[in-house]
Amino acid sequence: MIIKNVRILGGELVDIRVAHGVIAAIIPAGPQADAVSGDRPRDGGAGAVDGAGDDLVIDGRGAIALPGLVDLHTHLREPGREDAETVQTGTQSAARGGYTAVHAMANTSPVADTAGVVEQVWRLGREFGHCDVHPVGAVTVGLQGRNLAELGAMADSAARVRVFSDDGKCVDDAVLMRRALEYVKAFDGVVAQHAQEPRLTEGAQMNEGDVSGRLGLTGWPAVAEEAIIARDCLLAAHVGSRLHVCHLSTAGSVEIIRWAKSKGWNVTAEVTPHHLLLTDDLVEESPVGAYNPIYKVNPPLRTRADVEALRAALADGTIDIVATDHAPHPVEDKETEWSAAAMGMVGLETALSVVQEAMVETGLLDWAGLAQRMSVTPARIGRLAGQGQPLEAGAPANITLYDPSVRTEVDPSAFASKSRNTPYEGMTLPGRVVATFLRGRPTVLEGKLV
Repeated sequence: MIIKNVRILGGELVDIRVAHGVIAAIIPAGPQADAVSGDRPRDGGAGAVDGAGDDLVIDGRGAIALPGLVDLHTHLREPGREDAETVQTGTQSAARGGYTAVHAMANTSPVADTAGVVEQVWRLGREFGHCDVHPVGAVTVGLQGRNLAELGAMADSAARVRVFSDDGKCVDDAVLMRRALEYVKAFDGVVAQHAQEPRLTEGAQMNEGDVSGRLGLTGWPAVAEEAIIARDCLLAAHVGSRLHVCHLSTAGSVEIIRWAKSKGWNVTAEVTPHHLLLTDDLVEESPVGAYNPIYKVNPPLRTRADVEALRAALADGTIDIVATDHAPHPVEDKETEWSAAAMGMVGLETALSVVQEAMVETGLLDWAGLAQRMSVTPARIGRLAGQGQPLEAGAPANITLYDPSVRTEVDPSAFASKSRNTPYEGMTLPGRVVATFLRGRPTVLEGKLV
């Protein structure tokens, strides 16, 4: 296969030759590429396929080539909530978003707290093949926060679990969190903490601040996140283990992570696309009025000052990665009164566009920086061999082609996901994934699933 006329990380036009699932060669694009930087051809957009000759030829039409994206935080819902998402539809959604690997969170039913359940999810991922699926194991049995789950058995299973999280619930018991951090050291695992002090967030509905006061909704204080992060950074340093902090959302959390890194502690952190773009004002002033549950998420949308702090921290490396926290829900769980609505937003198919809007269009990141935060570093944190590697000869051909020049109105009815709970419906966002390749095999071409 030859992928013609693409710009690796936004650089010069090249052709990428792929053979046996790896990049065989990268060569300067031929003379026919001269027209690519001008008008788009009328007979097809980026990702157009030419079946002539012995090679499959895919014309990138000047699209940016990125290493396949890696998500460290995806909810695929299977087993147990197939009404919201399945491994098949979730990985189709991931491929449409440019992802070649996702980490499937453990809050399924049954919970992914045994070798049997994580192997089931892993095998489903291999069966459908739209992207690699790496199960995240629960830290505690049943996510109940009382006893450690089978961490070693999950690590030794066919799924080779290396990331463990009770996401959706905080491991709030300090002794249990310490034991988990100590345990995963044996196999170079990492504990990914959902930082939410439960007593400080009882009945919490949205960010604690001016908007929650006006709306009469119970506030979710920033300190409930920051207190757990500070504690766990100290615990990770004490036992010499790896800690990853899920979905950072406050300026105070940024400063704690920055402090921990200044100490040389092995702490990493993620931010979601929605926390880089949306604010708690939307709960009061959305296009359809106040109390729209589409904006109900955990952790909650914060203030504009928090958003600016998160963007700056992602740009300077204090926050290591972007993770989607793709959280699908069926219609009946979101289209209800605010207090009863489920928390969460889908995000796999819009993530790259939102990060372009928040970070690239603002000049805070270039395409190389985006690739580092959405592919290279998440693969390193998850200890994934073969993912997140630079696009060079000899590397696995996990490739995303992206056209940043277009702007498109978000239409959730076109999503591959089973769920439609996106906060971006009707918004116009930049960019479009035009092709995704998993070890040289197209999973998306011309923006459509293969």
